[in-house]
Amino acid sequence: MFESLIGLAVIVALLFMAVRQQKRLNLVERELGALRNMVLAGVALPKAMAAENQMTRQAETPSPEAEVPDAEVSQPAATSADEETVSGPWAVAAGSHKTEPDETPPAQPARPTGRPDIETALGTRWAVWVGGIALALGGLFLVKYTIEAGIFGPGVRLTLAGLFGLLLAGVGEFIRRTGFKVPVQGVAGAYIPAILTAAGAFTLFGAVYAAHGVYGFVGPTAAFALLGLIGIATLAAALVHGQALAGIGLLGSLATPMLVSSQSPNAWALFGYIAIVLAATGAVARIRSWNFLMAAAFVGSGLWMLAYLMQAPLPDFTVIVFIAAVTLVVLAFVWLGRHDFGSQPVGAFDVPSVAVAVFIALSALALFIYPPFAATGGVLSGVVLIVAMLAVAFYRPMAMPLLYGAGIAATLAFLHILPVVSVSLGLSGGYLEMGGVATVGSDPAMKYAGLVLGLVFVAAGFWTARRDIARPLASVSWTGWGVAVPLVILTTLWIAFGNIDRDFFYAAIALLLTAVFVAGAEWIARAEQPPLSGGLAVSAALAGAGLTSLLFIHMAFGSGLTTVFAGLLAVVPALATRWRSYPVLGWLSVGSLIATICRVAFDPTIVGAAFLSTTPVFNWLLAGYGIPALAFGFSAWQLARTTGGRPRLAMEAGAALFALLIVAMLVRHAMHGGVIDDGALTLAEQAIYTLIALGAGGILIAIDMRSPSSVMRYGSLVVGVMSVASIVIQHFFWLNPLFTDEATGSIPAFNLLFLAYLLPAVAAGGLAFYARGKRPKWYSAMLALVASLLAFAYATLSVRRVFKGEFIGLWSGMEPLETYSYSALWLVLGVALLTLGVWLGSQVLRIASAALISIAVLKVFLFDMSELEGVLRALSFIGLGVVLIGIGLFYQRLLTRSARERPQPG
Repeated sequence: MFESLIGLAVIVALLFMAVRQQKRLNLVERELGALRNMVLAGVALPKAMAAENQMTRQAETPSPEAEVPDAEVSQPAATSADEETVSGPWAVAAGSHKTEPDETPPAQPARPTGRPDIETALGTRWAVWVGGIALALGGLFLVKYTIEAGIFGPGVRLTLAGLFGLLLAGVGEFIRRTGFKVPVQGVAGAYIPAILTAAGAFTLFGAVYAAHGVYGFVGPTAAFALLGLIGIATLAAALVHGQALAGIGLLGSLATPMLVSSQSPNAWALFGYIAIVLAATGAVARIRSWNFLMAAAFVGSGLWMLAYLMQAPLPDFTVIVFIAAVTLVVLAFVWLGRHDFGSQPVGAFDVPSVAVAVFIALSALALFIYPPFAATGGVLSGVVLIVAMLAVAFYRPMAMPLLYGAGIAATLAFLHILPVVSVSLGLSGGYLEMGGVATVGSDPAMKYAGLVLGLVFVAAGFWTARRDIARPLASVSWTGWGVAVPLVILTTLWIAFGNIDRDFFYAAIALLLTAVFVAGAEWIARAEQPPLSGGLAVSAALAGAGLTSLLFIHMAFGSGLTTVFAGLLAVVPALATRWRSYPVLGWLSVGSLIATICRVAFDPTIVGAAFLSTTPVFNWLLAGYGIPALAFGFSAWQLARTTGGRPRLAMEAGAALFALLIVAMLVRHAMHGGVIDDGALTLAEQAIYTLIALGAGGILIAIDMRSPSSVMRYGSLVVGVMSVASIVIQHFFWLNPLFTDEATGSIPAFNLLFLAYLLPAVAAGGLAFYARGKRPKWYSAMLALVASLLAFAYATLSVRRVFKGEFIGLWSGMEPLETYSYSALWLVLGVALLTLGVWLGSQVLRIASAALISIAVLKVFLFDMSELEGVLRALSFIGLGVVLIGIGLFYQRLLTRSARERPQPG
């Protein structure tokens, strides 16, 4: 046992020394770097900067004077910093190196304040640290020796150990009272009185524990009291000996309940003792402003609280509420009572309060979600803890982490009651079974808890947000949690206890919350400077109102009306911009757009496939897509006249999207007999979609020319590019009847080829002509090229239909006359494209004509020459020659006319 204690002590000491040495090494490196830069720059180090460096080192390494006020009183007041900062213990006597300000040469660089060298470090710090550890270990070794040698009995040994510990503490106090002061700058950690007192406390802890745990001389009650008394006394002594000693006292005090076991443990005695330790630590930490000590005390008490909840068979919830209340009282009235909140920077918060928030929130969450706790009244205790956290956060603005802890605990507690599907696997009857059972881990008490927490969060959130409106981060935090927690509570209770399809009770609550959030946002906005500017807190409240309104629509209405009203909801914030210029209003309309898109993505049939009417056009698709499209268009129009910005562009895009969707869905519905499913796409249906997309591109260009908008401008480009990609992939390859052998229809002219190729060719050509001068040249050229290819495909496939009939699959082969017909057709088309290109002044059409004629030439020379015979082969070459000569003559006359019309030089 003694070897374990010795090893633990050595490890702790080495870690402590390593951390302190690392800090000092970093400080030395920073100062050397600064001095090197100044030397390289040729700048002399002024005396003021030397003093500033000395003050920096003093701030990073607290001197004993900052921790031991009695030593200051006993030390002469005339002693200055320069008298204490010497390079070694054998340097010039204090005061002999002082120089008056007017005697200092201005050009001479001031010597940096004395930094302890290796000799000083060994003689002042390491010697003291190792000596203190040696004294503590010496006491333990002495006790061990007497045990092994049998010199004294157990009682005498323990008495001697206790006297040795008291002697060490007394010597430390004696040295402090005689006016001891660290003579070297930067060795405050080697404060000898504190080292001796810590060694004495360590020895006393060991002696009392041995008296109880090893020999049984002292009962649990006496041992508990003695160990606690030693710990608290060590904490009190830290006021004059420094924070390190306070840490030892706190560690010993918190470890006391683990060292002393009892046959009948008493939770009230345990946490009463923890409360006393916490209060004493808070008082000491407040006097000295020791953040680390206070945070360590909160962590220790929090760990005891969680350990009690996890280990006790049936914990007493009043004990948990008691220790949590003590913790919050110490935080609010003892620790944070020292702060001047008006002088704190914006966004500042107290670091130790993070530990309080974490452990109390975890305790409250355990009381909510652990079934044995929830079944025995833990929910009520959890509510009390969360409300208490909110109260302290409301009273002490620096305790902002408590607000986040309370909000997270409440949110997770109610998310836990959602129905969860549990899957069980079992082998019965020789086969594998999987069953899902919906389980609700909640009880009706959660309803009342939700009511209380919802009211508290709403009231405290909006009231504090208005009070702290000058602190934006605090204000938006209170508003955000005041909105988020009630929203989560309402949603989870509705899913767990309500009717998921339609529930008017919870819908009424959602509507009431919406009104409260809107009123709260207006109330906060009137306190802003300038008023009604719509800051972050107002935005958070209105965002919550938007979510609760969407929740109300889903709770109160069926599937079809939910989609319709979700789209119509975008109009409300857009209209509100006529009276308020809050930046969030436009984004609320965008939120409604996103919600509607999610809704139709979840159910494209609006009311469900089983309830969708088969009547063409006049069905739920018309209302489910058309009304939101009109609402989004109106919202974009309204926003363009008030706030504008990106929300207006988003609403324009949404209106265009839903306008395309309604036409496409109605076409799909009509083409599939009133059924919207995943059936195979046909060429006729794809042709209608292509015509819709090309028409939409022209409409977007027209709207952009009338009311310029980047959404319309880029949207028309995107629609055009997507239309071309669809034509290339679907019309030319994937759905081409030449490859699919799909029936083209029995009517000679108005058949599938007319719908899928000729009409899209006319539409693409018309859009290319209309886009000239309004869109980039590549856009018009792309559409013109696709129009030419569609016309070429229509003519070619029509010729094949003449020879093959309704089915024109490629595998049916080609006849000689059909082969010759293609050559003649392509030459005619080439001439037609050339004429049209010259008439319209389109270089793209002229290039397409040249490409088509080139293809015809290659076909005649490579294919017709070998495949055709007799008069057909002769006619093929004759026709090709006539066309080529005619084209050459046409170009010669065209160039001659151009040369005559061109003005002559000079």
